[in-house]
Formats: sequence, structure tokens, C-alpha cells
Amino acid sequence: MPFPAQTIPSPALFTGLFKRQLLKGKLVARYKRFFADVELDTGEIITAHCPNTGKMTGCAEPGFTAWVQPNDDPKRKLKYTLELVQNTQEEWIGVNTHHANNIVKAALQQGLIPSLPNISDIACEVKYGKEQSKIDFLLTHTDDSLTYLEVKSVTLQAPQSSLGYFPDTISTRAHKHCRELMHVLDTPSNLPQRAVMLYLVQHTGISQVSPATHIDPTYAQLVAEAKSLGVEFLAYNCKMNQENIHINQELNFIM
Repeated sequence: MPFPAQTIPSPALFTGLFKRQLLKGKLVARYKRFFADVELDTGEIITAHCPNTGKMTGCAEPGFTAWVQPNDDPKRKLKYTLELVQNTQEEWIGVNTHHANNIVKAALQQGLIPSLPNISDIACEVKYGKEQSKIDFLLTHTDDSLTYLEVKSVTLQAPQSSLGYFPDTISTRAHKHCRELMHVLDTPSNLPQRAVMLYLVQHTGISQVSPATHIDPTYAQLVAEAKSLGVEFLAYNCKMNQENIHINQELNFIM
């Protein structure tokens, strides 16, 4: 399926995502959620930190090409971090979910998200809502309007399809964020306010995104309710390789 939206011009791509050159190898196994054994191309087998709390379905199969970042921090027990994998179709998958907000923030700063224009200030982790939450980004626009923006990382691909799903497991945290965004629109304000959920797709085989009704029906129900109340749902994919990740195209978000 062709991508449904135009490619965003990228005059100044996000650089510096990886602090060190990534090393290539083969994934041996991911286990205990936060550990991954990788056989480097040198033949050395190392254990890397896997910064992903999800199930990583279809993203951590033995034999996948793995890219790890070395580090020399004496405080860290594991001297490598699993950053990227490539599946048997050679599709790139970003498995380090900690990068999602940095990728989105860079795109916001560079004006690469047309649906969120004219930003004058970007605040991170601001307290909001009625469930003691922190919004990923509170955007102030040049007309003084506000946008409450939550970011979700998508890597779950439907079998033999370009459809991506979120979440990949039941997520009470995602339920809360839907409720909080609805609360934003239900709260009187002197300034115009938007509430936006942005799905960042770090999987080059995915070209459209949908709530995972078959995995978390409660989340899908909350998304439908939030959408009907005016919460906006956006999806963007990324260009990815062992040197960089940056936002690329807007994708269709389908119910």
C-alpha cells in the first residue's frame, strides 16, 4: 500500500540520536524484558540492555540483525544498549522506546509536523489532568493557544500486513492518557486548547496505524470515545538507519 500522505521536507534532519557508532550483530535472544544477547560481527557474544518494556512481538526474533550502542559509563553494568533491529524483510525497527520523545521534539523544533504549526514554546513533562499525570509536551503557539501532546511508540505489525497496532499489550497507562486528554477538552479555559495523541511508528514496514482492539479492547473503546469528543489522533513514520532516526511522513490513523 502506498503511503497516504506527502513526504515532509527535511532541510535539517535530527542528528546526534546515537552518541556512539552502532555495532552490528545477530540477535541471539531477548529475555527477562531488559536483556538481549547479541553475537557481534566480530564473533563476540555480548549482553545488551533492552530499553523496552513492551512484549516486542515480531521485533526480537533470534537471527534478526541487531544494532547495539556501546557505552563506557562506569555506573552501568551492561556496556551495550540494543537500539535497532532488522527483520527478515530487512525492515528497520527502533526498539529503544526512550528515543520517541526526542525524535518528536526535534521534529517540532524544526516545524516538520504540519498539523502542529507556529510553535513558540515546548514544555516537557508538565503536570496536568486529574489523575496526577505529566503530559509529554505542552505546546504554546504564536496565537497563545495550547496543545497537549502525548506520544506513543508503535512497532507492532500485523502479520503479512502493513498495518501497525498500539498497544502491543494491555496498557493501563495508555488508558489513563486517553482519559486525561478528554479531561483537557472538558476543562474550561481562557485559551484555545487542543488535545493530541501522536503515534510515532518506528517500523519501516508499517504504513497505517490502528488501536489494537484484539489486544486491549478497553483502550480501543477509550480512543473511540476520545475521538468523538475532539481529541486528535496523528501517526507519523520515521526514516531509519544505523546512523539516525527522524520523522518522515504522516500516516493514516484508522479505527
